[in-house]
Formats: sequence, C-alpha cells, structure tokens
Amino acid sequence: MSTPVDPARPQPAPQPRGRSTSIIDAENAGELARLMQQDRLLTEALGGLLPEFPEGAPLPEGGRVLDLACGPGGWALAVAFAYPNVNVIGVDLSPAIVEYATAQARSRGLDNVHFQVMDVMEPLAFEDGSFDLINGRLLCGFMLPAAWPRLLAECRRLLVPGGVVRLTEMEEPLTSSPAFERLMALGCQALWRAGQSCSPNGQHLGITPVLPRLLRQAGLVDVRLRPTVIEWSAGTPRHYSVFKDFLIGLELVLPFLERQGLATRAALTTLYQQAVAEMQADDFCALWPLLTVWGRAPEPGRPAPARPADRALS
Repeated sequence: MSTPVDPARPQPAPQPRGRSTSIIDAENAGELARLMQQDRLLTEALGGLLPEFPEGAPLPEGGRVLDLACGPGGWALAVAFAYPNVNVIGVDLSPAIVEYATAQARSRGLDNVHFQVMDVMEPLAFEDGSFDLINGRLLCGFMLPAAWPRLLAECRRLLVPGGVVRLTEMEEPLTSSPAFERLMALGCQALWRAGQSCSPNGQHLGITPVLPRLLRQAGLVDVRLRPTVIEWSAGTPRHYSVFKDFLIGLELVLPFLERQGLATRAALTTLYQQAVAEMQADDFCALWPLLTVWGRAPEPGRPAPARPADRALS
C-alpha cells in the first residue's frame, strides 16, 4: 500500500541512527511512571499477557521472547515471572530506560530477562531464528511509516519456523469531551505533519487498518486480529487509570504539538486544562479502541500463501 504524496505534508527528514522519533521524552520521570502504569493497564484490559493463545502460549521450554521498544520493561518482566523456563529480552533505544528496566529485573530476582539498547527501526543484532515470540505494544508513538515493513521483515527473520509476532496498536479514543477530541485531532495532525502517521490525511493515527496487511506482506501466515475496546467513562472501573494515563501523556505531548505549529503553548495549555476538567465530569463517556494482530513464520513443508501484490507503506 502506498500513500500519495501530499504537497501540504512535510516529508520526514532522514533520522540519524539512534535518534529518537518519540513524541514524548521517555526519560522524563513522569513518563517513566506513566509507562509502568500503562503496561499494567493494557495487560489487564487486553485479558492477560498472551490472551490470544487460550490453548497455551507458543513458548516451549527454554523458548526465547523479544519485546520491542520495551520501555521500562513492564510486559517483559511480567512474562519472565509468569514463564520462568523461558528467556526474555527487551530492547529499547534509551540507555537510561534500559538501565532502569535492568535494575527492576535485579530487584525482583529475575535472571531470565535481560534488556539491551537497540533501535527497532534499524536491523536488530540477533541471529536468524533467535525467537519463538516477538511482542510489541503501541509502537505508533515513534515509528515512521517506512520503518514498519523493515521491522516486520526483521521479525520474520528472527522467528523460528512457526514462531509468532504479535503487535498491539491503538487509534485515538472516542469521547464526549470537546476539548479532549480537539487535542486528539491536533495530535493526529501533528503526527501527519511530522511524517510519522500511517493516515492518508491526518484525521486518525491510521496504523490499525494497515497492520494486518503489513504482516502478510512480511511473509507471515495465519494472520489474525483481536479487537479490544476499553471503556473509561466516568464511574466505570477503568476510568481513573486511563484518565491518569492521558492526564500525564497529554501534558507531555503539548511541546510536540507546538513544534508542529498547530497552536501556541498558551492555547494548548488552556485546551489541556479544559480536557482535564471534562474528563472528570460525571457525564463523561469514553472508549479507547485497540487492535492486536499476530501471525506466524512459515514452517517447513507448509507453503506460505502468495504475498499481496500491493506495495508497502511509504
């Protein structure tokens, strides 16, 4: 799939290796705490660590798991604890985040999980067929559209035959808050302007519609989808945890919106304050849509289906 070039959309400049394209500084203390809380929230809301496999996770004794852009390591640490007979590796671009995750593993006495500094938009320093399972969650906050096919090609290379890659991505929440909706619209437009959106027009994040096709284009088979919708309306069990996630996240994303020239800092701050008030109103209603997509590396003797003729994202 290719997106027509829009002259109004600035094309992303080549990024130096190791340079972060994240819209939020992951090493910010508030962001670190938010990501740890978000990991727990997502695991619970999605139905567990590996809910797509009710018959049992694809993790043999001594199996290996790779967690892409692992952040502070919440999911990787939980998998290492739940599956003590497998080895888990988390990779992230930030040395400080990797150091934090490593300290967490040591403090919990987990010797089957390790963390390394790597950029998932570059070739990964592992041998072919190194992993039984590769996981990634909410990579859309930093991934460039052209990097998705390269990453999934790497995932296929790194999987053992029959190994699984599973990715969970999101679209912007749907809410009854005018100010929150405006901030989400500005966020989608900012990502589009920065060349970091899969949307054709910047009206949404755009990754979930194309993700299944991207897996098939990478040569993965048995591609499946599992949608999840988190309700976080006022008075519901998940209202506070999701509200807190966006309370911190929206404030940290304001500089990115300002840099894209969408509004002044003063206007954005006022809009943010209005959104915070509206999210706490008794009649606030909200849904957060997520999609988990997974597929397997072809196994010997089992022919892979023909790849779609369409082109990858550009």
